[in-house]
Order: sequence, then structure tokens, then C-alpha cells
Amino acid sequence: MEKLVIATRVSDLALWQAYHVKARIEKSFPQIEVELNKIVSNGDKVLDKPLALIGGKGHFTKELEDAMLAGDADMAVHSLKDVPTYIPDGLELCAITQRQDQSDVFLSHKYKKLKDLPKGAVVGTTSLRRRMQLLKKRPDLIVKDLRGNVNTRLRKLAEGQYDAIILAWIGLKRLDLLKDIPYTQKLKLKNMIPPMGQAALGIEIVASNDRVREIAMSLNDENTFLCTKIERDFISQIGAGCSAPVACNATIDDSVINLEAMIGYPDGTNIVWKTATALISNCDSLGTQLARDFIDEGAMQLLEKAETIAFKDTRPDRI
Repeated sequence: MEKLVIATRVSDLALWQAYHVKARIEKSFPQIEVELNKIVSNGDKVLDKPLALIGGKGHFTKELEDAMLAGDADMAVHSLKDVPTYIPDGLELCAITQRQDQSDVFLSHKYKKLKDLPKGAVVGTTSLRRRMQLLKKRPDLIVKDLRGNVNTRLRKLAEGQYDAIILAWIGLKRLDLLKDIPYTQKLKLKNMIPPMGQAALGIEIVASNDRVREIAMSLNDENTFLCTKIERDFISQIGAGCSAPVACNATIDDSVINLEAMIGYPDGTNIVWKTATALISNCDSLGTQLARDFIDEGAMQLLEKAETIAFKDTRPDRI
């Protein structure tokens, strides 16, 4: 019997994703035995500061990639939104699973909906993207950083450390945690544009292993691969890291690709929002061209400034 080793983070959601992929592979390839190599990533270790302040990229992927390069895994399963646009030599992001619901969700033990939050209410989120869009609509709110795995974040909400928090809907759905929260409101995509790759899984492999590539490609969804490639092209061209205040979402409508993107300051000001469309048959440069349009309007300087003001209340003084 063949054996295939999948590298995965050890969080509940990451394990759900890895076991989901394991089950799909074993169903399609019954002659293959799939094992999991469970690894604690740097992003799971550093829980006392916002990710945007840690520096570098690949907080949730590097250790998994190191395992593949060392021969300790054949494949890694990632939340695609966590995967940097740079893939190390010797590895390949070769398949993307079908994207599920990309929505963010409002969660509270006190208030039914986002609009019900009073002035000065405290909202928790890890994401500068969410912070930007939330404060654009509700500058009267206080947004505080929220770290930890999903269960830790929900515990902090239940303890009253926050009046509400915002998380990705799909993770809570996969872990069957929505039923435990008194008030939930799925936010419309037009009101909270998702990040690159949200609600899709990225399958990364050792590039030289054609057999593993064949297995990985059985998991690939062509439409999701196309949309997320365009999103990743946009992010790569504009030079934004996974923690930057950037939202982008590509969708397919018949034979047309629609791309929507937003950047701005984490405090909800200086927002730039643009859209672009192209026929599927001619969409190769859609992401990079929209990024160039942003750059022509000063996006690089805007993002540089956004980084300097991010989490200014928690950033240590620099000499």
C-alpha cells in the first residue's frame, strides 16, 4: 500500500481541513494510506501580539513547508488565505479546493446585529482588513485585537471581554460552533469584502513528486483555482502581506470574471475601492492590471503608511 504524509497545523480547524482532505484522497485512491504530520506553526505559538507586528510572512505555513523540504511530508493543507504569494523553491501550490461561503460573521452575547452595537462598543478582530471595513462604516466603535484559536476567541467573547467579535463564517460552520453563540449575523460580501483565498484550501506539494501532484489535482476546482489565482496575482503585484488592510475577491458570472478590491488605513480612512472585469478567455492579467491601477493612485505609499499606524495602541515604542 502506498503512503502519503500530509503536513498540517494542530489547531482544531486545521485538523478538520486535513482530515477532510485525507478522507477525500482515501476515497479516490483506496490503495493509498494517508498519515498526518501535525506541526505547531509560529503563528500558533506567538499569541501575545498581533500578527501584523511579528514581521515576516508565512506565519502559518513556514514550518509545514520546512517539513516537506526535509522529506517529512509529501503535501500540506493550508487555509489559502494564510498562504503567501511566494512559494519556496522545490514546492508548488498546485491545487485549490472548491471555495465555500466566504462571508465573515458578527458574533455577540449581547446584541443581535452589527447595527445594534452602541457607540463605544468593543469589537474584537485579528484582521486589519476587517478593522478597516468595520471602522469605515462605524467609526464610533472601539476595535481591539483578538488572538488565539477559534475556541479561545469564543471564550473571550463569552467572558465579556468584547461586546462582539467578527470571524470567518466557514470555520465556525466546519467546527459546528455557531449553535453555541446567542446572536450571529452573516455579513454580506458587499459590506465586508473577504481576503484573498478565504474559504478555500490550498494544497501544496513537493514539486518533484509527480504522483503526489496527480493525487492533489483530484482535489482541484478549476473555477476556484482561477479566481484565487487572480486574487493572488493582485496581492503579489501590490506587495501586500497576509496581514495588510487589503480586501480582494474574484467571482465568475457566466463567461466573465469580476474582481473587487479595497485598501485603506486600518482606522477606516483613506479607502480606495476599485473593480475590474474580463472575459474568462482573456483574464490572465486581470489581477496584476487592477493592482497597477491601485499603484498608479499611490497604493504603495498608502499601504506603507497603513503599516505604521496599525495597532498603534499596542505597538511598542521604537528607539
